[in-house]
Amino acid sequence: MSELADSLRQSYASVAVGYADCGTYGALDAVCASLGLRRLGGLHCYDVFAGSSRMAAFFDDQPGTYVLTDFLVRSFDRTVVRELGLDRHPELRDDYFAHYTRVVWLAQEPTAELRALAERAAGVLGLPLTVVDTGTSGLERELAALLEV
Repeated sequence: MSELADSLRQSYASVAVGYADCGTYGALDAVCASLGLRRLGGLHCYDVFAGSSRMAAFFDDQPGTYVLTDFLVRSFDRTVVRELGLDRHPELRDDYFAHYTRVVWLAQEPTAELRALAERAAGVLGLPLTVVDTGTSGLERELAALLEV
């Protein structure tokens, strides 16, 4: 990553990392600090799209909230069903998801197709779906902040 950052700095006035922490538990921050780079704010992309206070409220209300973004809705079969082996062993669903109480889809660009996929994903998990239309303004704000030098 150091070589990439150095290479990009030769061509651009500003270089930043387009990720939130996303489960690195601070490891991404350490890399960014060592390279003098800034990243998107938030603990994860959910904070970027919905805002950290709104996400905290979702989890305070129902700690067993499973969150989807548009990307996760589109890739659910690959990133969840196949990766967890639910396509081969559907009986594992309850082992993995027994403590979840709902699915929240943070809809950035909601369409009928994505809604159907989100409903299908929630159905696979056996959970009710809550749709929260977030749009992309949170991401736009974070990107604008990264570009301010």
